Amino acid sequence: MIHISESAQRHFRKLIEREAVPGLGVRLAAIDGGTPRADVRLEFAEPADLRGDEWAVDCEGFTLWLDAASVKYLDGAEIDYETQATGGQLQIRAPKIKGEAPGESASLVERVRWVVEHEINPQLASHRGHVAVEEVDADGTVTLRFGGGCHGCGMADVTLKQGIEKTLLTRVPGVTAVRDATDHASGDAPYIRRDSAA
Repeated sequence: MIHISESAQRHFRKLIEREAVPGLGVRLAAIDGGTPRADVRLEFAEPADLRGDEWAVDCEGFTLWLDAASVKYLDGAEIDYETQATGGQLQIRAPKIKGEAPGESASLVERVRWVVEHEINPQLASHRGHVAVEEVDADGTVTLRFGGGCHGCGMADVTLKQGIEKTLLTRVPGVTAVRDATDHASGDAPYIRRDSAA
C-alpha cells in the first residue's frame, strides 16, 4: 500500500528520538484528495492527536498513521529521503492523490465532470474563472454555467467553442455539443469586459 524507504524511516526515527515524546508517530493525509488541488500533509502526531480511525503502518521504531479518508488517494504512495551535499530532502510521491479518471464504463456525466474539474477548470483558474456542469442530456449535450472571471467575460463564447467544447468532444466519447446557460449580462467581475471584446 505505502512504501517508506529505509532512509525515510531513519530520518523519521532520528526526529522522533530528538522530540522524546512517548508514542510520537507520523500522520499522513491527503488534503482535497481526488481534486486538482490535492496535496499531502505529513506531520508528527501523538496518540492524543489521533481520531481513532487511522490505519497504522508499523515502521521500525515508530508508527505511520494513515488518515482513513485518505487511504484510496495514498494507495501506492512512496516516501523517500535523499541525502544531499546541502542537507536532505523528503520526497512523497502519491500517484493517485488527484483521483483516477473514470473508466469507459462510467456514466457520461461522471466522465464529463472529471474532465471539467481536472482539465478545464485548472486552465480557467488563471483567469479567475470556472465552469460548472449544469446538465448532460441523453443526446450528449453538455450545459455549463460560467462563474468567476468567466461570468460576463467578453471572450466566454470563444472559450466555450474553441476551448471547452473542443476538449470535451475530443476527451469524452458521447459528448455531442456544449451549451452555455450563463446570463453573462449579470457578471460583475469579468476577466475581459464584454463591450471591450469586440
